[in-house]
Amino acid sequence: MGYRVLVSTRERFGAVRWRGRSLGRCGDDTGPRPEYLAALRGLRAPSAKSSAAAITDITARIEAHLAAHDGYVAFSGGKDSLVVLDLARRVEPDVPVVFFDSGLDYPETYDYLTELADRWKLDLHRIPADPPLLDVLAASGLWDHAAPTDAAAERVDLQQVLITEPARRAHALLGPGELWGMRADESTARRHLYTRGGRRDGTITRADGTIAYGPIWNWTTADVWTHIARHRLPANPVYDRLTQLGVPDSQHRLSHLLDGNHLDRGRLTWLRRGWPALFEELAHVLPRLRQLT
Repeated sequence: MGYRVLVSTRERFGAVRWRGRSLGRCGDDTGPRPEYLAALRGLRAPSAKSSAAAITDITARIEAHLAAHDGYVAFSGGKDSLVVLDLARRVEPDVPVVFFDSGLDYPETYDYLTELADRWKLDLHRIPADPPLLDVLAASGLWDHAAPTDAAAERVDLQQVLITEPARRAHALLGPGELWGMRADESTARRHLYTRGGRRDGTITRADGTIAYGPIWNWTTADVWTHIARHRLPANPVYDRLTQLGVPDSQHRLSHLLDGNHLDRGRLTWLRRGWPALFEELAHVLPRLRQLT
């Protein structure tokens, strides 16, 4: 459809190099710096699940997974997939890395991905959603002023557009294996996914023959941040920005900007406060956004 906000993100991702912010920086110098927060987190001792001995076991399993299934690391730019990427690179520095691009991620995330790819020499593959997320939301009719007042509570089924089809293309290109950062403590559904049938090894075998391994499936959020701090991994600057805006840690989500979910958690309000120009671009296409903030 040629929406301006969508075109701008695609053009930036298509460039050989982006002129973006430095890793660990954000556009505002107020509030605690990421380095300070990381230092505090790094004071925590790793739990048994993320200890040196546990890391040795995890990397051995990653090596076996890649040897048996090939595949890729699914990298969203978030903290969990950053840790998985770090662990996978210890085994295979050239492991393929896939970013599933909805077209509606934070602007800083696109800059972060390219700069990290440059720094770590990543074999980074971008798999765009087709059609892009903004097109799907606009076509749904739930975001215009003619929509019923309870339309925000409805769920647009985006599984096929954002997950199933992009993953199919990634597996066709790179193999049936997948390493991802999904953790069991993020939701009841994810916990059941990892533990159904009595399994507790972080492996999920799908009907289509693909197999995913979550190396940090049983880690806590504290485990993740402690690992990032202790190993000085460069976290996405969006986390720092959300902290400055007063967003609770439990609501720090770096997936696409909006999808019909989590509207009850103030996500649109944070978007409007932290990225006002971007919010207005989106509201031009999805007018009902303004009345939901």
